[in-house]
Amino acid sequence: MSRTARTAPPGRTAVAAACTAAFLALGPLPAAAGAAGPLPVDSGGAPVPVEPGPGKEAGGWQGEGLSLNAADNRAADAFLDRARRAERSISPQIRATARLSGAELVGFDARLKSPDSLKRKVATSMEEKPGRTVEQALARINDSVRYTLQWPDARYTRGVTFAATTLADWGNSTVKWSNTWGREKGYKAVNSAWAAPRSGHVFEVQFHTPAGKQAQLRTHKLYEEQRLPSTSPTRAQELQREQDRIFAAVPVPEGAAALQPPAEVAARPGATASGRGAEVTAPVR
Repeated sequence: MSRTARTAPPGRTAVAAACTAAFLALGPLPAAAGAAGPLPVDSGGAPVPVEPGPGKEAGGWQGEGLSLNAADNRAADAFLDRARRAERSISPQIRATARLSGAELVGFDARLKSPDSLKRKVATSMEEKPGRTVEQALARINDSVRYTLQWPDARYTRGVTFAATTLADWGNSTVKWSNTWGREKGYKAVNSAWAAPRSGHVFEVQFHTPAGKQAQLRTHKLYEEQRLPSTSPTRAQELQREQDRIFAAVPVPEGAAALQPPAEVAARPGATASGRGAEVTAPVR
């Protein structure tokens, strides 16, 4: 880790100066996977209709037994477009934070959630709770823009503390903080969500160790199958047991279970405040 990352987190002015220097050193951002630019629009700025495939509603979406009607699909596309625009100002801060804290920035090219993945998540949310609107389902999504910062076990706790404090000092507001290191079973990491200062768009930052990240990758397909509405309760239990077995081998870094969000936080409207102000939860992921 760099000399800067070993010291106590600097004040707001020092962080701003350090991040500015880091921005200049990093150079232009690589394109995110699937980020081919804004959605196609006509001369009046309206989305161009997508021709339906066999069995699909015109302008709608279907996948893995789930579907969105045309209006809900347009709302999801508009949300994706907002995410793409917000990412342009979020990513430089994340790259600077990683550099200052000595973190490895893992999977940066996949920082934008794919359209199919987001729409599957929206459709699942609406199916799980009949009556939930597409706007309500979209408001629950934290990871349309997402990042992973990773440190070796010995530097993990200090690295997370430094990175989270830096993001808060840069003006990002913590809206969710899920620390699962203290759980006996299941996923082990800190998953956080932040509201960007310029756009207000919520993005996710996962804080991992190498072993924890590898366990997450190994269990990803199990987790995705477990969340599908079509998965039976018996099968869901089997999938959870297999995930628990894999995560049981992940070492817990010293002090990781006690990690809390930064002191200066502001929960987004509707969030349940606890801990130091952010919504503190412990989901499966």
